[in-house]
Amino acid sequence: MPKKISIADLPDFDMAKQLSSEEDIAAYVTMVIEDGDAAELAHALGVAAKARGMSEIAQASGLTREALYKALKPNAKPRFDTINRVCAALGVRLVAKPVHTR
Repeated sequence: MPKKISIADLPDFDMAKQLSSEEDIAAYVTMVIEDGDAAELAHALGVAAKARGMSEIAQASGLTREALYKALKPNAKPRFDTINRVCAALGVRLVAKPVHTR
């Protein structure tokens, strides 16, 4: 008889561990953008920054680590400039696509 596993014994899922490349980060951020939740975008960029290393992203974006954590916490409302700088530091960019094609 197989041993039963309690849900409490399972490890917590950490999305940051799944983001090992710029392609992974771009796919994740795109998926979040398509959902249309601005607060979730800030959180997703925070997860991606964590995956890459907050210190590295802070330095590359020209932001302090503290400002980065504050701007990318859940339910934060970072300025577009901050989002753009973090995306550039992550090696991704936001792209607009037409909703309807002819």
